[in-house]
Amino acid sequence: QVQLVESGGGLVPPGGSLRLSCVAAGSIFSINDMGWYRQAPGKQRDLVASITTLSTTNYAESVKGRFTISRDRGKNTVYLQMNSLKPEDTAVYYCNRVPSFHAWAWGQGTQVTVSS
Repeated sequence: QVQLVESGGGLVPPGGSLRLSCVAAGSIFSINDMGWYRQAPGKQRDLVASITTLSTTNYAESVKGRFTISRDRGKNTVYLQMNSLKPEDTAVYYCNRVPSFHAWAWGQGTQVTVSS
């Protein structure tokens, strides 16, 4: 069973930045399309960014131009650089395979709170 561990969340003021990291044992990220999802209280989990095995990236309209997804194959890590954060970005962020019906077991996620 794949175990995903997300980290890097925290409390930041509007306009701030965070970089999230996701690691897993083994070189699984290099052979899978990966994504970052988020779930705000009372809402469904949504995909916000994805990266294919060929490093093609896609973003939800709400984060386009502010978030950047990347992958370090050597460290078997997927990152999400988040800039110009807004209060509506507040959520628990998870990484997993895309599309979501191919997802492995979900990790604990990392909480991002954008507030002054």
